[in-house]
Amino acid sequence: MGIINNSKTDPNKILPMTYHWARQHYKDGVANNWTPEEVSMQKDVEQWKSDKVLSETERRLILWNLGFFSTAESLTANNIVLAVYRHVTNPEARQYLLRQAYEEAVHTDTFIYCCDSLGLDPDKIYTMYQTVPSIRGKDDFVVDLTKSIFDPTFEIDGQKNIRRFIHDLIGYYVIMEGIFFYAGFAMMLALKRQNKMVGIGEQFEYIMRDESLHLAFGCDLINTIKKENPEIWTKEFQDEIVELIKKSVVLEKAYAKDACPKGLLGINADQFCDYVEHITDRRLERIDLPKQYHTENPFPWMSQSVDISKEKNFFETRVTEYQTGGSLDWDE
Repeated sequence: MGIINNSKTDPNKILPMTYHWARQHYKDGVANNWTPEEVSMQKDVEQWKSDKVLSETERRLILWNLGFFSTAESLTANNIVLAVYRHVTNPEARQYLLRQAYEEAVHTDTFIYCCDSLGLDPDKIYTMYQTVPSIRGKDDFVVDLTKSIFDPTFEIDGQKNIRRFIHDLIGYYVIMEGIFFYAGFAMMLALKRQNKMVGIGEQFEYIMRDESLHLAFGCDLINTIKKENPEIWTKEFQDEIVELIKKSVVLEKAYAKDACPKGLLGINADQFCDYVEHITDRRLERIDLPKQYHTENPFPWMSQSVDISKEKNFFETRVTEYQTGGSLDWDE
């Protein structure tokens, strides 16, 4: 039958299921449900308005990450709804894609909430993907990677086009969600560890939990297509993908150095670059490609940041219990 572009599949008939991993990702996503309004921004507002708490370097880091993520989340949502969903015809996989699309909407709402809370100029934040070269470089790279599946005439009707679809899925899931998001995550969570902008930091933790699931689903989807179409996974194609991912690492390092040129307390831009190399090796291994960097993780605490249980003082914020979040295996 196959998971993609299958005319014999009835997308309305979800039972019996073929790909139980897709169903599990859906259930894990539901267990991780949250909304940005659950997180208090009062302390963040006070710190942002104060001239004694945040350095210029820290303010730049916050603005660069809000600028990148505010539009990147819309870009990822468009990929799901307008491109990937059309070609992935399996019903349980489509169910997860609908869940993921909802989560991208929550992420988009998160940055609206952050900008409104801090009183930021939306014209400045939401055009940074055009005005800041290191942000524009990442966005342009992903748009170029995924343009074929946005072509309304594109069909997965042979080895060449299956390979092209895999290429674009890797651009979207592995590069955009698995690499381009993670230097920003590390920056904002490093700031939170210093008790600065903890509200935004907490929301970034929840977003990273979601993105870990998106990455896991994307890699399972890619690996399933490879397994069902082994002839497309040639050595030449694998080498092409490795080079593509290495180019993305260069762009993410440039962004890390641009967003945090002077470093934070005890953390510098080179460490963010090392973290990018470390997670890139993990992404490569996840789709059966060889490590390229062999770099140690400079931020072991990042893996702890996705294993959070939301237990708050009742008078500080509404209590939200994650059903199974503590038992999930997250990719940091």
